[in-house]
Amino acid sequence: MGAISLTELGSKLAGLMFIWGTIQQFFPYTLRKRIKYFWQKLENYFYPYVQITIDEFTNGKSNDIYTQVNSYLGTKSINKDAKYLKAEKSKNSKSVAVSLDEGEEITDQFLGAKLSWRSHIETFNENSSGRKNSRPIEKKSYTITFNQRYKEMVIGKYLKHVMEEGKVIEFKNRKQKIYSNNCSEDWYWYEKGMWRDINFEHPATFDTLAMDPKKKKEIVIDLIAFSKGKDYYSKVGKAWKRGYLLYGPPGTGKSTMIAAIANFLNYDIYDLELTSVKDNSGLKKLLMETTSKSIIVIEDIDCSIDLTGKRKKKKKKSEETVNEDQEDDSDSSKEKASENKETSKLTLSGLLNFIDGIWSACGQERIIIFTTNHKDKLDPALIRRGRMDMHIEMSYCKYEAFKVLAKNYLDIETHPLFQQIQGLFEEVNISPCDVAENLMLKNVSEGPEICLNNLIQALEKAKEKASKDKEAKEKASLNSKNIKKFSTKLVGRLKTLWK
Repeated sequence: MGAISLTELGSKLAGLMFIWGTIQQFFPYTLRKRIKYFWQKLENYFYPYVQITIDEFTNGKSNDIYTQVNSYLGTKSINKDAKYLKAEKSKNSKSVAVSLDEGEEITDQFLGAKLSWRSHIETFNENSSGRKNSRPIEKKSYTITFNQRYKEMVIGKYLKHVMEEGKVIEFKNRKQKIYSNNCSEDWYWYEKGMWRDINFEHPATFDTLAMDPKKKKEIVIDLIAFSKGKDYYSKVGKAWKRGYLLYGPPGTGKSTMIAAIANFLNYDIYDLELTSVKDNSGLKKLLMETTSKSIIVIEDIDCSIDLTGKRKKKKKKSEETVNEDQEDDSDSSKEKASENKETSKLTLSGLLNFIDGIWSACGQERIIIFTTNHKDKLDPALIRRGRMDMHIEMSYCKYEAFKVLAKNYLDIETHPLFQQIQGLFEEVNISPCDVAENLMLKNVSEGPEICLNNLIQALEKAKEKASKDKEAKEKASLNSKNIKKFSTKLVGRLKTLWK
């Protein structure tokens, strides 16, 4: 029976081949072309769809489009009617990634077009090695099906939209890193790069940051404008970067502010230790190995290295010959000439080029942050607008900042003792870290009232100390005036006796 069926099938195929050969032989080319055209019309009428396949690997290399589509569809599948999903989590991701299982299909809408996505997984054994127990290989792909009249829109706009959204999802889901620089030549030549990293897991946010709410809001608005400012920076012809100077007394939350900014934008942090940098060339190499969407931090820049000594010497010499105002910018020819004499050292000019020179534009969406306890010690050229665009004062803790800490540590928003505390904050300077230490619960038996009383005692001690310091200062000032008066009288008498 099977032999008869095969014979009949072969006979029919032979007949079709004979008919097609006859058409090609006796029908002219133009007529054949017409027939083909109408056949395509008829086919498109009954099935007017186009299908695009996106494989996981292309020519043995990972296909970035597949990865971005996978992220995009994973998010879409949660809100759609897909029933068969897969959940995966890699060591570099924050949360579980959901994707479509084999054969699952979901639909998407874009600019009026309806698009159908389907997941495909083809499994086969690799027999080229000759091993019996070789592991099966999976070939994964996605297919997108849509009406052919949307072909140009899908290729030109929709796929670009999917890729961009997929990148955003991947970026949000990845674990943040904090990097430290290592300028050891051995480390670099072993292809380990000039940075070492670990996962960044600091819990600080703007909600938990002890700071005046108005000032926090200004910073958040500025950060949002920066993160969305790609087109604007391109329009005005500036590199997509921004500088922040955090200054104030110790313990006022400068490092916590950096962590809050990183968590708000989901950026990586590059903690640059200038004392480990040998020269300007090394600084440039470090910059080239940083990524976009990152924060480059130099903490306590006034204590890192002496970047102002050479400038001060130059100013003393220049005062004898030229006006002091002409020596105000670091990019002068004299500064460069001085730098050429000390090419083996890190100079102020090299650091300024690192911040906003030509090489600073080798990446996009970067934030550079300096911290210092003494703003007045920094060279004006280092912190001028355009380099450090926003100067943020991290001041002593005031009442509004205290309420944030009380909410964080004690989970209270009001208390009868708040009024007394408010009065003390108006008279005393105390850092947020000192306030937090007094509000922190030391054991389970302590309650909010005990912690608030501890804070009141600390504020009263600080007030008493400030009062004593003021009295001592006034006494010293009075003694100084008395000594000056006595000296003046003594000199006057000596002059009289001399005459």
